[in-house]
Amino acid sequence: MARKKIREYDSKRLLKEHFKRLAGSELALKSAQVTESTDFNELANKEPWLSSSKLVLKPDMLFGKRGKSGLVALNLDLAQVASFVKERLGKEVEMGGCKGPITTFIVEPFIPHDEEFYLNIVSERLGCSISFSECGGIDIEENWDKVKTVFIPTGTTFSADLCAPLVATLPLEIKEKIEDFIKVVYSIFLDLDFTFLEMNPFALVDGKPYPLDMRGELDDTATFKNFKKWGNLEFPMPFGRVMSPTESFIHGLDEKTSASLKFTVLNPKGRIWTMVAGGGASVIYADTVGDLGYASELGNYAEYSGAPNEQEVLQYARVAIDCATAEPDDKKRALVIGGGIANFTDVAATFSGIIRALREKEEKLKAAKMHIYVRRGGPNYQLGLAKMRSLGEEIGIPLEVFGPEATMTGICKQAIDCITASA
Repeated sequence: MARKKIREYDSKRLLKEHFKRLAGSELALKSAQVTESTDFNELANKEPWLSSSKLVLKPDMLFGKRGKSGLVALNLDLAQVASFVKERLGKEVEMGGCKGPITTFIVEPFIPHDEEFYLNIVSERLGCSISFSECGGIDIEENWDKVKTVFIPTGTTFSADLCAPLVATLPLEIKEKIEDFIKVVYSIFLDLDFTFLEMNPFALVDGKPYPLDMRGELDDTATFKNFKKWGNLEFPMPFGRVMSPTESFIHGLDEKTSASLKFTVLNPKGRIWTMVAGGGASVIYADTVGDLGYASELGNYAEYSGAPNEQEVLQYARVAIDCATAEPDDKKRALVIGGGIANFTDVAATFSGIIRALREKEEKLKAAKMHIYVRRGGPNYQLGLAKMRSLGEEIGIPLEVFGPEATMTGICKQAIDCITASA
């Protein structure tokens, strides 16, 4: 499971679109997205309520505590919304220690309300936890002792009996409505492969639940079965994070393949670089370098898995090597081409793409004084390792090759010893 945050606008869009399908009734939820390309006249024609309602405007940038940070504008008309956006769009703000420009807003009707409720659903290993409170809103953390939680094991129907502890203290006139609402939201949560969903708060408008603030995360590995249900959905970068051209290129490759190709530059001037097969192994390699005290020298986080073909690996490896060999400084560098023990990936086949890239980048590798450490196991690994050994002899670059008898952590130690020996 890969938990990916989505914008509040998309969370509410998915909730509204699928509420009727699963509940048989409409959810009177209205929202619109505003970006640099938004034409307010076109938006008003598409969403007439924008011209007839008082409005709420807030950044939709995957960070919370917007109200406490003074970033929420209330009770505006559409002209005031346009002015507010013009003044702040693209301006840098700092939230939670991260700085970045605000590029996206969500605008909604201003909803007067008396009570605020809290709802949270989280996917866990053996089921889902559902939390509810009658004291929602910006002070939820100060009232956490009033939050009630139930656990629903995987495969268990969310019955009235299981929901009862959540709504037990509600007044009778709203108890059934909120119970039914929680059940439908939970059904949508499962049906669309949400991994996290939070409404803080939701209110009752004309006696019906209405989400005011909402956060959502989806399991992006379920895209193959949900792309029609999700519709035109993006998974934005975390706030303050902007992809480099290199990362954008790899991201583009990743989106076009059934395999997984991930690449994040951590330190462009780092002297330890990785090209690791397998998500778990990639974390182990990166964590080990950090645990040994050399996180500051780690140039990147990288992972390829899901049996990418030779051409995909070739393009991936070219980019990784270009980053690892940029701006030679006469100091040794290390490239760890690692992985665990593959279950089904043909090691020799994926190594063929890496070998082609290493051969192409021979001069860059030599100029950067690169030392290469290879460790892999799995189907056809003996042939893959033999090809790597031959490549080292052919291009004259220090290249040490190990099979599954060597530990992943041990390879990291050798890479560190290499760069420190010349420090």
